[in-house]
Amino acid sequence: MNHLGEAHLRTWTLRFMALLAAETRDQLAWLGEHELETKDVVEEVELLCRVSEELAERGAFEPEDMRNLQAIGRRLGEIDATRRVGLWDNALTTDPAWDDIRSLARQFLLARLGDWRQPLPRSVLPHTGDR
Repeated sequence: MNHLGEAHLRTWTLRFMALLAAETRDQLAWLGEHELETKDVVEEVELLCRVSEELAERGAFEPEDMRNLQAIGRRLGEIDATRRVGLWDNALTTDPAWDDIRSLARQFLLARLGDWRQPLPRSVLPHTGDR
């Protein structure tokens, strides 16, 4: 992986963590402009967590960053297939796993950037349509 690819993946990770760490009302407002399936969010974050392991080996993430990302990956892995069905905005308001993931994402951002409050990304996944 080249430096440009590593920088892109670090940025992608930070943007997604900012979205995961945001207050529920902010996530829901952001989702008013984006339609995301829960399974797509879970799969994307699981992929980020796996790719981040390679980035950590290259020095792009610190060991504490990896512990936090691995905790997020484990918690996501506990979300069974039935709870991955449907739109993410519904899951955010009904599945307590997302409260845990929010807390873990905040820990990651706090350790990495010194503050979990970050601007929400313009986009994190390919646009799937408007509501």
